[in-house]
Amino acid sequence: MNLHAVKAIYQFEMHRWFRTIVQSLAAPVITTSLYFIVFGAAIGRRMPEIDGVSYGAFIVPGLIMLSILTESISNGSFGIYMPKFAGTIYELLSAPVSTLEVVLGYVGAAATKSVVLGLVIMATARLFVDYSIAHPFVMLAFLVLTSVTFSLFGFLSGIWADGWEKLSIIPILVITPLTFLGGSFYSIDMLPEFWRNVALLNPVVYLVSGFRWAFYGVSDVGVGVSLTATLGFLALCLAAVNWIFRTGWRLKT
Repeated sequence: MNLHAVKAIYQFEMHRWFRTIVQSLAAPVITTSLYFIVFGAAIGRRMPEIDGVSYGAFIVPGLIMLSILTESISNGSFGIYMPKFAGTIYELLSAPVSTLEVVLGYVGAAATKSVVLGLVIMATARLFVDYSIAHPFVMLAFLVLTSVTFSLFGFLSGIWADGWEKLSIIPILVITPLTFLGGSFYSIDMLPEFWRNVALLNPVVYLVSGFRWAFYGVSDVGVGVSLTATLGFLALCLAAVNWIFRTGWRLKT
């Protein structure tokens, strides 16, 4: 493996992120803080506990996951779309760099940004609500695994997109609604049986549930099921990336 190529791509993407730190980091943190103020501090005081956890603390994992999913996809898609837009993708394709090295560079940088964002939001949440982390290593594992998985999914979205408007379709019109309906602000056990079964078809439910279990030891589905679902989606994304680089689909358009 050419580690110099991986390092070059990774450092370039991180330097680009630092140049837009206000938009990339401050904006999501401010937006999430508003959620904590409205739903945690204001409404949360009037809400009953859920599974023995105060409402303000209960929504912390869901809000972190909401930011991580959208930002991971955005960072992953923008990183690979820019070379396509600028025409420098041909230099990358003709360079002695393997598919694995390209993915490690772009996805590694996008995942790093998401992990940093998640930790910053976690620290910011302390200013508004008290919460605990029952399983810190599991929490960190879910944070990293989710960031990597959806950064890779964003990487695929960037390859698929053939215009700037398509870069925002999946994060805004798909992932954000799924996250809001995936138990970020409530437990799906609170839903009627029919809608609870429908909610189980939402893949984000498993991510939020597993992440919340790491905090409080409570979840809507088993943590093993959540982990398996995340790993399965990661495997699908890896298979898709491998096929794209073998066939050249969308890379040369």
